[in-house]
Amino acid sequence: MRSDLPHPFDREALRAHRRRAAAAPGGNFLLDRIAEDLTERLSTVKRRFPLALDLGTPGDALARSLLTGGQIDRAVVCEPLAALRDPALAPRVGGDEELPPFKNESFDLAVSALALQWINDLPGALVQIRRALKPDGLLLAAFAGGETLTELRQSFAAAEAEVEGGVSPRIAPFIEVRTMGSLLQRAGFALPVTDVDRLTVRYSDITALFRDLRAMGATNVLAERRRKPLRRATLARTAAIYAERFADSDGRLRATFDLLWISAWAPHESQQQPLKPGSAKIRLADALGTKERPAGEKAGPR
Repeated sequence: MRSDLPHPFDREALRAHRRRAAAAPGGNFLLDRIAEDLTERLSTVKRRFPLALDLGTPGDALARSLLTGGQIDRAVVCEPLAALRDPALAPRVGGDEELPPFKNESFDLAVSALALQWINDLPGALVQIRRALKPDGLLLAAFAGGETLTELRQSFAAAEAEVEGGVSPRIAPFIEVRTMGSLLQRAGFALPVTDVDRLTVRYSDITALFRDLRAMGATNVLAERRRKPLRRATLARTAAIYAERFADSDGRLRATFDLLWISAWAPHESQQQPLKPGSAKIRLADALGTKERPAGEKAGPR
């Protein structure tokens, strides 16, 4: 990772939060859903992948789902906390997903779940993933983006402005789906596809939401976060504002999770290529059944 780039995320704090989450009871419902959906999406690709890379995904849910899906022969797991993963499931490599420690053209498939949103240099990481893929290798990943936790972000901001006279960084900035498509193209991927799966989860109270975020290892890891504990008055006001603005008629609170899905291929000569300029066999006007007019000429009444 380049040292001259901004570092919005504290990666050491992220590892600490995930380590605590792995040791605590309970599960990561988002990761379980992604593992199931990713395996289903992969099943629409009618081919086998001899060697797959699971990059940065916390826990074993995704690797286990993929290896039982029948399309993958072998998988390698790479993440900073790889030592906590099941060694019988797949070989483990302790490495940072920001700079995967693999040779060029090593894998037929790269997958990742709930990891890419925490990378400081996402464009650089995408380049590294593309290089690690063999020609015509596939990247398939899902991560938090878009309007994820917008309700909590707005409630915290309003409460802090009211109680403390200012706002501190608490909810990570999330990338938009349009931006992600551009980043894939810049990284040299071919045939990029992006889409958003929006989940609205309902909670009895804000404490239940915090409990789920801790179970995901997804609490505040912003480098510019305030290091002092959250004041009780601020927390109480945050909970009150959340209930005022984002509760359903039965009193349960809504929380938005936007899952950004991306798929893209390492370039290969067998892939569909765009036509070269000037190579069209028919004029656009003829194809549309309209009359061609010089530039600047307005269409008159028919």
